[in-house]
Amino acid sequence: MRVLAIDTALGACSACILQAGETVPLAAESIPMERGHAEALMPLLDRLSAQVEGGFESLDRVAVTVGPGSYTGLRVGISAARGIGLAAGIPVVGVATLSAFLAPLMVGDRRGLYTAAIDAKHGHLYIQAVAPGGRTIIPPGLMTYREAIRLLGSGPILIAGSAAPMLAAEARIQGVEAHVSDAAAHPDIAWVARLGALADPAQALPKPLYLRDPDAKPQDGARIARQ
Repeated sequence: MRVLAIDTALGACSACILQAGETVPLAAESIPMERGHAEALMPLLDRLSAQVEGGFESLDRVAVTVGPGSYTGLRVGISAARGIGLAAGIPVVGVATLSAFLAPLMVGDRRGLYTAAIDAKHGHLYIQAVAPGGRTIIPPGLMTYREAIRLLGSGPILIAGSAAPMLAAEARIQGVEAHVSDAAAHPDIAWVARLGALADPAQALPKPLYLRDPDAKPQDGARIARQ
């Protein structure tokens, strides 16, 4: 199975083409950015396609990060993935951003509570934590750092994601052993592809996973009454 993976959920515009079962993608590119994903993504995908024999016609599946992440970034990536899937007649699957951070932790040598933590600003983080063996300790959610430490318990904690250093610092203040495995601002795109290859298209739908309401909300007092 050949998978095209797309990630525009966080601080990068990333994509790769991976042959399932292989360690290294056939082609991959990641451009750090906070804004401008819409303008960068399609040229990036064109460059990847040109590096792989058969181009988009050789693909069997598209995987895309579905959040949590920025509203604009998620819409860009999901729309592109759906368009490619429709044009190529292949399945499109969604991969949770937190899962993409967790996966490399869970196959590593270190042990502890595997924790993915993404900075959600304003003193909050997106978090998911899984114990060795796969038991969910914290399901995907939005909370404060203090709330997260209370739910994580006595540790030790192994953390990846943009909020990893801040969560580890809070843990140590509370007397909990914590280790930062990876403080990257975005997941490894190859792991998005690997998870996408394993996903069930009937279950892993390419739909946004926001975990929070939009920051911009209508002002009730400024609404114009309907006639």
